[in-house]
Amino acid sequence: MGPLDGVKVVEFAGIGPGPMCCMLLADMGADVIRLDRVANVDNEPMQPRFNTLLRGRMNIAVDLKNPEGVETALQLCDNADILIEGFRPGVMERLGLGPDVVFARNAQIVYGRMTGWGQDGPIAHTAGHDINYIALTGALHAIGTKENGPVPPLNLIGDFGGGAMYMALGALAAYIEAKKSGLGQVVDTSMVEGAASLMTSAYGSLAAGAFNEDRESNRLDGGCHHYNTYETSDGEHICIGSNEPQFYKRLLETLGLDSSELPAQKDRKQWPMMRQKFGEIFITRTRAEWTELLEQIDVCFAPVLRMSEAMAHPQNVQRGSFVELDGVPQPGPAPKFQRTPSQVTTAPEHAGEHTAKGLADWGFSAEDITRLQNSGAVKQR
Repeated sequence: MGPLDGVKVVEFAGIGPGPMCCMLLADMGADVIRLDRVANVDNEPMQPRFNTLLRGRMNIAVDLKNPEGVETALQLCDNADILIEGFRPGVMERLGLGPDVVFARNAQIVYGRMTGWGQDGPIAHTAGHDINYIALTGALHAIGTKENGPVPPLNLIGDFGGGAMYMALGALAAYIEAKKSGLGQVVDTSMVEGAASLMTSAYGSLAAGAFNEDRESNRLDGGCHHYNTYETSDGEHICIGSNEPQFYKRLLETLGLDSSELPAQKDRKQWPMMRQKFGEIFITRTRAEWTELLEQIDVCFAPVLRMSEAMAHPQNVQRGSFVELDGVPQPGPAPKFQRTPSQVTTAPEHAGEHTAKGLADWGFSAEDITRLQNSGAVKQR
């Protein structure tokens, strides 16, 4: 149904950006098969329906320490267009599943490698998480407050923005090229480099002398009054993004402020005073009252919603931005396609739930599947 209908992807089980990348591909119609760990069949950390990143694909359990399990994985890769793995550098090679082995059997496959630091470099072998990766890009330093220092922005910038999204983009670009050249290639996705890429415009501003590296000193980091969050009388928050002069003018008019009596919008020295002035105004009404007043006019406004509230906002409801799978509300596929709509085909399933069916769908005979189960190379839940 989706734009990636017919594209076959082998996913080696991991956490965070790898599953997110494969969820995106599955939502867009790719046939993704996840190679989970045999040990997870009877020892899952949570009910699978809550592990929302695993939706939309079959889950088979393969023992990659068993030679027959390794051969099973290679046979799946023989028929795949894209491989996604997120192990530390060298792990796939030690398992006998490195790029040289895979390319020798399937020259066109795209070999996607997801790591934090990249495949090489002085700390490439060390452990890390999103917070560590974005620390090397300048992103973590730039997000936070003067008083309390850097604030981790969940794991959105490294894992999902710099990792999953860049892996999906890179894998699909390499897939398109492979269709022309007949040759696959390794796509080395580093979350550090992806997160740094997200900072490209900020680095341009830094080079131009327009970005102050002190937190809360710039237009987009909470430093100015017209791009900020404000508390309301009910203890909730709203946000304003009135950067452009026409939106700022409309905001001042709506708030009952006379621009002739105020400093220039871009006067950085007066930003703290203006933040205080805006704060004193916004604290006088509830979030709902400000929403009723400002949401339908061009001042770049939105209420600051909790996740549990976001699903009920009329904009999200009308567009079907959220879906429910197996009783679990969650964001739906994005972006939307005109002719070949994405869809969530199945809810997340247990490790090994589809071992027999998945292998059969990918060309394994019933006899082979029975033999592999008997040898412990694969396991059916």
